[in-house]
Amino acid sequence: MNKLRCSIAGGTGYTAGELLRILLYHPHVEVTAIHSHSCAGKPVASVHRDLTGETELCFCSELPRTDLLFLCLGHGLSADFIEQQQIDPCTKIVDLGNDFRVHPVCGNRAFVYGLPEAFGNQIRNASNIANPGCFATSIQLALLPLAQHGLLLDQVHIHAVTGSTGAGRGLSDTTQFSYRNNNLSIYKPFTHQHLEEICQTLTALQPQRQPQPQPLPSLHFIPVRGSFTRGIFTTLYTRCDLSLEAVQSLYQDYYQPHPFVHISPKEISLKEVVNTNKCLLHLHKHQDYILITSIIDNLIKGASGQAVQNMNLMFGMDQTAGLKLKPVAF
Repeated sequence: MNKLRCSIAGGTGYTAGELLRILLYHPHVEVTAIHSHSCAGKPVASVHRDLTGETELCFCSELPRTDLLFLCLGHGLSADFIEQQQIDPCTKIVDLGNDFRVHPVCGNRAFVYGLPEAFGNQIRNASNIANPGCFATSIQLALLPLAQHGLLLDQVHIHAVTGSTGAGRGLSDTTQFSYRNNNLSIYKPFTHQHLEEICQTLTALQPQRQPQPQPLPSLHFIPVRGSFTRGIFTTLYTRCDLSLEAVQSLYQDYYQPHPFVHISPKEISLKEVVNTNKCLLHLHKHQDYILITSIIDNLIKGASGQAVQNMNLMFGMDQTAGLKLKPVAF
């Protein structure tokens, strides 16, 4: 089997570094180029220091012909990059930015929303993927079984804490160590940009009952900056008449075919998923409310690992290839 030729554009950020770390040891992939105008000619390991001794690749300013291109550019930059670089129409694309999650067309390219646990069949037949956002991944995986069974009947209250890597490598007042360390703060309450893609997916899964489709209830989302580097810890609650055992059964059945989502009978902690492509879910019932805890690594299942999972599906590989990663755990 010939190896899949892959390139990465926007190669200096956190997601690109994690993506390269995974791809270098993927059994069916050859990384052919890491694109960066600002670092062209420099060794990749001079920026991604954890890759010292792992690769001799250098950043380049021109992209060679490739089978698959990962876009790890800043949000809003992917469409211009595709146009300016005149990407070969035969090259497939996985975009890790937010350009095509809700507006999935760029010229002659149509993008499929890349949440494998909801749209696996469409991903297998796609040429272009819009990788979900990190908060969006954690929240959607917590709610997909309820949406599919028409059980999102009341408001959903969401509280999610993310590590500092979720803000990228760019410097700002809220990413500096002196601000972030031993600190918590909210941002974009009720208005975070990932809500749009979350609502899009959940609406698509809601049963279309006649004569009126079932409307999606309000999602009240409070994002929080955490004083740790990576991971997302999400708690959600909503009214649900089913027993805890009945809800657990729904979740087990829904995720049985999906290798990266696991329902834990015990309470979960963030380190159990850091450095992996896993999502762990825990369910708790209190009176008429179901509480769902959802945890992921924002850089892997929330970005680069999910991008590789999508690549595996697109090219007919085992979706776990290259992604059997051990969590940090302690």
